[in-house]
Amino acid sequence: MMRGNGRGRTASLAVAAVLAVMMLPAAPHAQKARARELGLPIGGTPGPLDAITDVAGVEVGHTTLISGSGRLVQGQGPVRTGVTVVHPRGKANADPVFASWFTLNGNGEMTGTTWVQESGLLEGPVAITNTHSVGIVRDAIIRWEVGLKNALQPWWLPVVAETYDGTLNDVSGFHVTTEHVLAALDSAKGGVPPEGNVGGGTGMVCHGFKGGIGTASRKLPEAQGGYTVGVLVQCNYGLRRDLRIAGVPVGEEIPDLTACVAGDGPLPEGSTRPRCGATAAPRDEEREQGSIIVIVATDAPLLPHQLKRVATRVSLGIGRQGGFGGNSSGDIFIAFSTANPRAWHDDVPVRDVKMLPNDRISPIFQATAQATEGAITNALLAAETMTGADDVRVFAMPVERMLAAMRKYGRLK
Repeated sequence: MMRGNGRGRTASLAVAAVLAVMMLPAAPHAQKARARELGLPIGGTPGPLDAITDVAGVEVGHTTLISGSGRLVQGQGPVRTGVTVVHPRGKANADPVFASWFTLNGNGEMTGTTWVQESGLLEGPVAITNTHSVGIVRDAIIRWEVGLKNALQPWWLPVVAETYDGTLNDVSGFHVTTEHVLAALDSAKGGVPPEGNVGGGTGMVCHGFKGGIGTASRKLPEAQGGYTVGVLVQCNYGLRRDLRIAGVPVGEEIPDLTACVAGDGPLPEGSTRPRCGATAAPRDEEREQGSIIVIVATDAPLLPHQLKRVATRVSLGIGRQGGFGGNSSGDIFIAFSTANPRAWHDDVPVRDVKMLPNDRISPIFQATAQATEGAITNALLAAETMTGADDVRVFAMPVERMLAAMRKYGRLK
């Protein structure tokens, strides 16, 4: 998993032992039934993998950190976090891609976007982590690029985004390290990426259920160009009552299984959550404090101004799912195209590029909204119930009850 390239990554045996416990092994990820397998009528035609990696060249890597239990001790744990990276052309290809970004609500962070907006290009990977680990992830990506001698400019301006996992994780304990980021960068690959409680999504909560990483894709028919749109989300937003799947008010149908405190020890000071299993009077739903990061990839030949339009359409997929961009939410999206290779390079006086005519772009917009909704749904389907800091437990969405709601509203037979 680690690269032996002379970067001076020496570590004591004690540190190595800690990493062995915290970094989950690169074993095959148990894949639960996804939206396509369940027949959920979200719309559109998924690609072969129903993942962002259906766009040729895209690779995804995760480092997942899970350790400790019980009362939160800042700097010690419990730890429920990690980092996820997406390489637009694969880790072995440093050729930049045309890109643009959009924010639905800006109570969050995505570094490097000033240069993306100015240049119209994304140089290097996109990474997602927790709110207080953005800096070290950014710096680790620079270290990785410098080690590979990917000298596009004398400096690097990595794109790193975040969502807040402080409900389940010791977010101010700064547990993500350079080594964790390098491992995710180096281990990235194609195929269906692990989803749910992995990477940057390990400790995330989505519509009151356990959330995390999800991915989906849509393939256009040949008459519309045969292009692929792939989406990856880090899902950490929304209130339970607002959750919709394929138009069905799933959140209203499953109002229970809200976050609770497991165990019988003293409740954390100021806690308003009930004990798990206790009979409690109905209470007001917690205020939304989450966010969602969305990465859109396509092989359609789109220029930066068109990719801005694509990134904007992510908002519609989130809205279909029940999100509305609340004040405390950081809803930030980036879209890139793997078409037009070598557009960055100046080895010719004039670079010819291809562009999809605007009159043909609407199917890309629709595919983006559909794949976004599919990716959020896949995150909810893949996530497992998790108990984290201060014994707070967040439940996975009960799939059978969700399917029963779909049948109730005539969306499944």
